[in-house]
Amino acid sequence: MKDGFVKVAVATPSLKVADPAFNTEEIIKISKKASEDGVKILAFPELSITAYTCSDLFSADTLLKTAKEELGRIINETSKLDTLITVGLPLTHMGKLYNCAAVMKGGELLGIIPKANIPNYNEFYEMRHFAPAPDENETIRLFGKNVPFGKNIIFACSEFENIKVAVEICEDIWVSIPPSCYHTAEGATIVINLSASNETIGKDNYRRMLVQSHSARTVSAYMYADCGEGESTTDLVFAGHSIICENGGILAERKPFEKCGDYISTEIDTDRLVHDRRKTNTVNTNRHGKYDTVYFDLKSVKTVLTRFVDPHPFVPSDKGERAKRCETILSIQAKGLTKRIEAAHAKKCVIGISGGLDSCLALLVTVKAMDFLGRPHSDIITVTMPCFGTTKRTKTNAEVLCTELETDFRTVDIAEAVNLHFRDIGHDPKNLNVVYENVQARERTQVIMDIANAEGGIVIGTGDLSELALGWATYNGDHMSMYGVNASIPKTLVRHIVAYAADKYAMLGDEKLSKALSDILDTPVSPELLPAKDGEISQKTEDLVGPYELHDFYLYNMLRFGFSPKKLYRLSEYALGNVYDAETRLKWLETFIRRFFAQQFKRSCLPDGPKVGSASLSPRGDWRMPSDASSAAWLSEVEELKKEI
Repeated sequence: MKDGFVKVAVATPSLKVADPAFNTEEIIKISKKASEDGVKILAFPELSITAYTCSDLFSADTLLKTAKEELGRIINETSKLDTLITVGLPLTHMGKLYNCAAVMKGGELLGIIPKANIPNYNEFYEMRHFAPAPDENETIRLFGKNVPFGKNIIFACSEFENIKVAVEICEDIWVSIPPSCYHTAEGATIVINLSASNETIGKDNYRRMLVQSHSARTVSAYMYADCGEGESTTDLVFAGHSIICENGGILAERKPFEKCGDYISTEIDTDRLVHDRRKTNTVNTNRHGKYDTVYFDLKSVKTVLTRFVDPHPFVPSDKGERAKRCETILSIQAKGLTKRIEAAHAKKCVIGISGGLDSCLALLVTVKAMDFLGRPHSDIITVTMPCFGTTKRTKTNAEVLCTELETDFRTVDIAEAVNLHFRDIGHDPKNLNVVYENVQARERTQVIMDIANAEGGIVIGTGDLSELALGWATYNGDHMSMYGVNASIPKTLVRHIVAYAADKYAMLGDEKLSKALSDILDTPVSPELLPAKDGEISQKTEDLVGPYELHDFYLYNMLRFGFSPKKLYRLSEYALGNVYDAETRLKWLETFIRRFFAQQFKRSCLPDGPKVGSASLSPRGDWRMPSDASSAAWLSEVEELKKEI
């Protein structure tokens, strides 16, 4: 359970109708196997001890008596397992028969959850046998002990406060207000559903959508355990379509009609769920407080992850989805800019063009905005400002890009102005320090700001989200603009959007523009503020601040989920451990944390810009942080990690 992860599983055993002894053997066998595999929370389908399709046999004393006895055997046989187990069976209480879930751990029956919503329509006739759960929790006498009985019970792990389990049964999720809405409002992070959902055409898609959407709406993990082969096929067929979701995302899914007798497993990130609930204050507000909490113990172990950890969380892995995402992002950026152009009554848009990725994307966005407005591309003033570090490659690409897109392209060589400023402030131009670099950056900003003033235009900012996170911008230099179109686009995504544009222009037959875009993609990321060496870029950003691939991974998971340095590092092992070794990942994690905290002052006065994704650093929206906040606690975790590797 280290870092909030807990391994869970849903089982679909092979059953025999009305044969509790056989079914119990299958349940015990699977339970032992799952526990050996590290599973800490295990769920079986609805009425799994008897099978769901017993029909009027549920009124037979023999079946009910045997089912109860076999429940006792499961409790005893799994007593040494460090696994919370939930099974289904019929139980009588106060003269009524209930469709129940029995929750057990370490040889103790922790609670009985009766089904709240009893279907009695179409192929379902459960009211013929079962009563709905009582409104208030009660106790039931089983195996010589009083056991909590009711629909409103939370099973909480004593050692790990974010592991809180609730149970509902089949139909409970299909109603308009499932009991789990209240369970999660009371703090449950994991919901187990013991189900017997028969298969009809198209039902698997609806079931999947239902489980996904419900886990998203309640910001919970949802374990849907469906019954399969062994059930009676007199009128119905069951496919064992089990699903495990976490906040709308499918972590594991059993294909319908696969052979039964085993389980699917994954790891749930309970810390992530709790963080999302804290962050979204309108989630799970419908509390009514009529709940009992039952505690159970789990041994502390490091959970080995089998779930997918996305190495590029900002970028869809599917090519088709990625293309769709890129087009949508361009539209969001462009529509945001059109509003700003109209509101400012701007005659022109002015962009500093370096021949690099960010300015390229800003230009593509501005071109799209002008198309939306029905205005010519010549209303875009593109300015290249060569100086000491400018290479022929980037200058040529900038010229081709601007010419092919039919902008008002201008060149302003700033070398003389920069040298004059060096003399004014008494700086030795041979001293290639931060002054040497920032004077150039600020001169470029001054040039495009003044052109914008002269032309009645606005300056379009080019800086991206990754640069904002690291503070990789010159304060009051490229840090400033009238509208920053790339402000919520990370570097890894910028690259894919430009690649998408290159492919698009190639399809349209503009090979010259496509070729220029492709070469921009192949050019090392650089501010070009230090003199070139043999005509080649000498200053490579990633050599100085680290790989953007790593930084974007850290940025997304810290912003989106609030993960600690230890958790960021651990996840990076699963996502990018095959690309970067442990020392490299830790080195740049430390750099990321130091720079992220130290550079907040730049983000606090960030120009306006459109929010595109779920992670943003706007000081007016997603990220409000004091500029003088201390990074000591985060860096302390980094130091602990250094001792471990």
